[in-house]
Amino acid sequence: MRSLGFHHLALQARDVERVSAFYRDVLGLTEVKRHLRDDGTLRSVWLAVEGADALAGFLAVEHLPAGLAPPRDALGPSMIALRVEPAARPGLREHLARRGVPIERETGWTVYVRDPEGTLVGLSHHPFDAAA
Repeated sequence: MRSLGFHHLALQARDVERVSAFYRDVLGLTEVKRHLRDDGTLRSVWLAVEGADALAGFLAVEHLPAGLAPPRDALGPSMIALRVEPAARPGLREHLARRGVPIERETGWTVYVRDPEGTLVGLSHHPFDAAA
């Protein structure tokens, strides 16, 4: 396996608006996109890292749902995502299995595993589809 670099960092927050405003207004990150739930409430805000566009890497400030408090009730990173080639996706499952790393879940673009400390790691080729 070969990582192609940083994809994004997701931070859970109880107050997405306040936390994203800090990164945008205090640290100078550019807001790229807002994601809403079906009921119209704010789910997450994506902010470009170092002025790059969302494809080069971003910070996603995501709402921490009630009842899903992180371990020790500490806020902070909830996932680290690394960019991978879309064509590498089929071999990725085999690679992880050979190393005894279980896949926690998958989406159309991302395979999720946990590091030895339990941190969720996404191996992602978003927004590019994997080869059929």
